[in-house]
Amino acid sequence: MSHATTLRWRADKAARFESRAATCEAPAIKWVLVTASLAFFTLFLLMPLAAVFVEAFAKGWRTCIAALSDPDALSAVRLTLIAAAISVPLNLVFGVAAAWSIAKFEFRGKHVLITLIDLPFSVSPVIAGLIYVLVFGAQGWLGSWLSDHDIKIIFAVPGIVLATVFVTFPFVARELIPVMQAQGREEEEAAVVLGANGWQTFRHVTLPNIKWGLLYGVILTNARAMGEFGAVSVVSGHIRGLTNTLPLHVEILYSEYQFSAAFAAASLLAALALVTLCIKTWVEHRAARAWDNTGTITS
Repeated sequence: MSHATTLRWRADKAARFESRAATCEAPAIKWVLVTASLAFFTLFLLMPLAAVFVEAFAKGWRTCIAALSDPDALSAVRLTLIAAAISVPLNLVFGVAAAWSIAKFEFRGKHVLITLIDLPFSVSPVIAGLIYVLVFGAQGWLGSWLSDHDIKIIFAVPGIVLATVFVTFPFVARELIPVMQAQGREEEEAAVVLGANGWQTFRHVTLPNIKWGLLYGVILTNARAMGEFGAVSVVSGHIRGLTNTLPLHVEILYSEYQFSAAFAAASLLAALALVTLCIKTWVEHRAARAWDNTGTITS
């Protein structure tokens, strides 16, 4: 038996063993696990989501449309989209640069950079908002200088954007780091040897290998940016028509017992979440197909 034949025989044997090991549970156990998972999904995810839409249209679609066409609601939607439109590209650039640095280079402070990337995961969004108030608020470290130069950050759009950037920063980087590490450096090094500059190497070698992970990170970043509440709540000031994003608008309406309007606005957020979920599923499907076809995520 040749060496190649032996390797194939061992691989087939290992695959058959893994297949048997993965399906050796009794059918009753499988059904219990599947039923428990579906019950959990229905009780804690599907039913609350359905309740939002039911309550939004409880008084008719005209009431829902009227609530969404209110000037304050339109201002909240516009500000939410603005914050996402600014924070997502910034995190795209920062995330790609951080992931590339961590995956492709060795340097002092590498582990510190990884820790800083994970910082928004461990810090409460409310604390993040308070940090910005401490730095940029009227009584903060830079408050006097900002006031003297008529620059307003807290209780204004810049503060909302900064808070959104902070809480959404890890998503792109954390999606790209394992992809780039799995890719290795050989292809980039070969491109450099053949005369490609840094931009050409990134565009023609690195980007095709990471594009699905990059798109996935952007989708998660956008979803979190549009739904962020804690940090934005601290820095916004809750000024109607000026600094209220859509989640803040929902909270204010609900606290004022305007339940129909609150659920109407919440249904818009839920619809955006469902659209994001559909796009995420499509990206995962395309990435899986690319992996099955080529062995690497390249198309």
